[in-house]
Amino acid sequence: MRESLYILLVMLLAVPIAGELKFHPFQDDFRISFGTTAFFFFLLWLRKIPAYLTGTLTGLAVVLFRLGLDWLTYESFDLVSSVQMHFPAFFFYVTFSLIFSLARVNQLHQFPLLVGILATVAEIAANLVELAFRSPHWHAIFQWEVISPVAVIALIRSFFVLSFFNMIQLRQAKWMEEQQRVRNEHMLMLVSNLYEESIHLKKTLQDVEEITRDCYELYRQLKQDEAGGQGEEYARQALRIAGQVHEVKKDNQRIFAGLSKLISDENDRDYMPLGELMKVVVRANEKYARLLGKDISFTHQVGSPYLACHIFTTLSLLNNLVANAVEAIRERGTIAIEVKLDADKDFLFTVKDDGPGIVVRDRELLFMPGFTTKYDVSGNPSTGIGLSYVKEVVENLKGQVELLEGTEGYSTVFRIRLPIANLVQKG
Repeated sequence: MRESLYILLVMLLAVPIAGELKFHPFQDDFRISFGTTAFFFFLLWLRKIPAYLTGTLTGLAVVLFRLGLDWLTYESFDLVSSVQMHFPAFFFYVTFSLIFSLARVNQLHQFPLLVGILATVAEIAANLVELAFRSPHWHAIFQWEVISPVAVIALIRSFFVLSFFNMIQLRQAKWMEEQQRVRNEHMLMLVSNLYEESIHLKKTLQDVEEITRDCYELYRQLKQDEAGGQGEEYARQALRIAGQVHEVKKDNQRIFAGLSKLISDENDRDYMPLGELMKVVVRANEKYARLLGKDISFTHQVGSPYLACHIFTTLSLLNNLVANAVEAIRERGTIAIEVKLDADKDFLFTVKDDGPGIVVRDRELLFMPGFTTKYDVSGNPSTGIGLSYVKEVVENLKGQVELLEGTEGYSTVFRIRLPIANLVQKG
């Protein structure tokens, strides 16, 4: 509502000023001005304040503004004659706004042709009302010589304003759509990261379960083989450790349950056309490259762009490989991403870069957890879990990931093969 009040204030200032850009079609006090143009534009913009109220206030503002100009301009200012000259304009704005309000024009924006026609009718009627107040013989205004120029000007002006207003609305809609797209992409990447963490957490739950079982088995053996008080003490320690690990497991289960509510593998909203997912990956990594101060160009090719794939699995796998390529390139380079279906109806995801490549001695260790060749500016190593995560997820989906020999100017080439049934939307 505060925004609407600001717009109303601007309207009360702009319309009287615009009204001074005018011409007199009938060689009398009646004027055709840009005030009407501005008035119609603001009426379309103001939806929360009734049109008849804004029309009344605008009419008063116009009259007061013109009286003030006369007072400043003419040395022998006559208030009564000045009011008689300018007050009929008040009825123009009131009549226009009443017709605008009764026709509920602001509820018809989806029908621009109808809005233009109603605005033309409102302006013609408002002009005739003003002319009736100005003319000593009001019946003389209902002549074709009077109505025809008023109607033509009203028609041209109404559709001009409507076109300008719709262009602004279209630009605003595109801007809002772009902002929404950015927010959606940010949310997708955030949930994708959560999905990746949930995979690690699930693996941790399995590890904790095995540790708990081993500790309890150790406790049983110690109880059976205890030799005096020393064995009893060891047994109690083993049981205590098993209990503590079990508590960790329960905490992890609660966290995993919370993440699982955010990430549903069977929800239709969890699927998106592959072409759109590819654009998300490219845009995210373009930003990542700029953040690192690198000049990297991206190319991508998708064989089946409209095939709906699971968002978070696809984003997690591709984003890991592409982000690794961004980090590997030193200053400038190229990253190519390709997705296609092979003869066996398997997905083939290929990520290539022309960075320094991977030395032979590191190839065997590349997919092992904790292995890394990347260090930050302080010399601290990265976690080394990105490629191991990719390998684990791919294998769980009955696929395979491999490092291929460089080709076509690309030094590093990763390829993921996944059965299509494990990634696309079912049914």
